[in-house]
Amino acid sequence: MRLALATAVVLSLFTSPTMAEPTVKLHAAGSLKAAMSDIADLYEKTHGVTVARAFGPSGLLRERIEGGEAAEVYASANMKHPTTLATAGKAGPVALFARNRLCALAQADLAVETETLLATLLDPQVRVGTSTPKADPAGDYAFQVFDKAEAFSSGATEALKAKAFQLTGGKDSAKAPEGRNPYGWVMESDKADLFLTYCTNAVLAQRDVPELKIVALPEALSVGANYGLTVVNDAPQAAWQLAVFILSPAGQEILASYGFTAAGAL
Repeated sequence: MRLALATAVVLSLFTSPTMAEPTVKLHAAGSLKAAMSDIADLYEKTHGVTVARAFGPSGLLRERIEGGEAAEVYASANMKHPTTLATAGKAGPVALFARNRLCALAQADLAVETETLLATLLDPQVRVGTSTPKADPAGDYAFQVFDKAEAFSSGATEALKAKAFQLTGGKDSAKAPEGRNPYGWVMESDKADLFLTYCTNAVLAQRDVPELKIVALPEALSVGANYGLTVVNDAPQAAWQLAVFILSPAGQEILASYGFTAAGAL
């Protein structure tokens, strides 16, 4: 699909105005905010085009685009949402541009390690937090972890899904104060003892609240996340150029610096 997107970019050069548009509208997953902000800043500096940015849960961003909100480049924390737009004829080809994985973010006083993570999750006294499935792919990935747990403890999937607090990523989720990492804020506010989120989010949360612990998932429960990129129909040439820039060595290097596994350069 990367080749398909690159081909579409070349075609756009012959169908779009040659004058660069003054602004490109970027909609991107909240987990991409730090990395994509740096990418957008560098793109603005090197291309002389302003990037207007909207960050949020990927599913909610997709709904906004489907509802007619002006958008041009859409970077999702999964492949499903951009593919949905492409299948509906609202966007071009979808490219895998980064990978992530899930980690557990734990309170400092919670005795938990990779080897004891499942037992800790199942402990009735331990409050488990996740993002909101369907609205935010991070919630869907967390629930995939719960699905995998069934192979090791009968009834684990149902128990974990029933006890999980969906604390972020939903339409009605409480918002962190301006400038605060949402996951660090949730944990500092004592809303959960353990939170399943992207490892990249966990690193940023720990920078915000240094006493938090990051626990790797055991291989048997590990869940990876593929991030998809697409350009919305009728977007200007500069939007296609931004998409290529995200896939370029410069964009991929920035993603890697924030802990994403880069998908590789064009």
